[in-house]
Amino acid sequence: MTTLHTLFEEYGQSAWIDNIRRDWLNDGTLAQLVADGARGVTSNPAIFAKAFATSNAYDELVAGVGSADPEVVFETLAASDVRDACDVLRSVYDHSVAERAAGRRRYLDGFVSLEVSPRLAHQTQATIDAAQRLADDVNRPNVMIKIPATVEGLPAITEVLSRGINVNVTLIFSLERYQEVLDAWTAGLEKAEANGLDIATIASVASFFVSRVDAAVDALLSEGDPRRGTTANAQVAAAYETYLRHVGSARVEALLAAGAQVQRPLWASTSTKNPSYYDLLYVGTIVADETVNTMPDATLYATLDHGSFADSKLIDAQVRAETAAALTQLPDSVSLDEVTATLERDGVASFIAAYEELLALVETKLNGTPQ
Repeated sequence: MTTLHTLFEEYGQSAWIDNIRRDWLNDGTLAQLVADGARGVTSNPAIFAKAFATSNAYDELVAGVGSADPEVVFETLAASDVRDACDVLRSVYDHSVAERAAGRRRYLDGFVSLEVSPRLAHQTQATIDAAQRLADDVNRPNVMIKIPATVEGLPAITEVLSRGINVNVTLIFSLERYQEVLDAWTAGLEKAEANGLDIATIASVASFFVSRVDAAVDALLSEGDPRRGTTANAQVAAAYETYLRHVGSARVEALLAAGAQVQRPLWASTSTKNPSYYDLLYVGTIVADETVNTMPDATLYATLDHGSFADSKLIDAQVRAETAAALTQLPDSVSLDEVTATLERDGVASFIAAYEELLALVETKLNGTPQ
């Protein structure tokens, strides 16, 4: 049994891999990671851009799509990658269905996420339409459609869930926005139930970004300040408390009684940005039941090598409260509201930039221009 199996079996947290590549599907790398205990896959435009730029596995596939539109080509190939990855994860998904039926879990696992175009981050109806199209294209029960947690994304999240589509809500940076995401998820399931759908089949995670918060706050603190490197995990502790409180509310209890799954918090951006920090600062410290940690390759392999989870700041209620208290100890010169608002704007902008880079790479391959 690997450390990732221990993480899930003993602590209730699912390790997902924050990467997808066609060559991983072809050479069995993804299948091996699943055997090692990875229970899901996440992707975003930057990940696909890197895969297209560093692998020749897409070269012949690009020409085979039969379109000169780079966006059509990308969506076709991305849907194919995600579809095949869903098939690799299907055994995890099916096993989680059995576990949930036996009453051992309140959620399903084994999902692969595919993001709507980041160009649509501030367009509600276009996001809804894109989510429906991508879900139909992949056509697998264990696909999740990623929608950013912008103001315009919130009603899209509700509508997409109400149609029975699994949703990964991404780019959550603040506790206030996280509560709005929980409310949007609850409203979506209530609407799905009113529409006569089987809400037991509708899965969702809320991707709360971690390390980027420390990187931004640390830049506002002086070198050697003991508060450096504490804000991100403090927000995670407060977010998990928010999750526990929300799923214990009357509205959610009614949904759970009707068969709904919980919407798990997913800790994203969990690689350590500061090389002076412990490499698993955002892994072993934020372990808790009914959560996900999606890790880039290096972090996942480091967890397999030397991951340790007993010192999590989230499991014990008192320790969790003490960890979250760091949020009240920031100097007046640091506005966490301003930091997280900037991170959301920058996050959307960086995904758009990565998407534009990706489309340019696809166009280059379409034109047969040497890399």
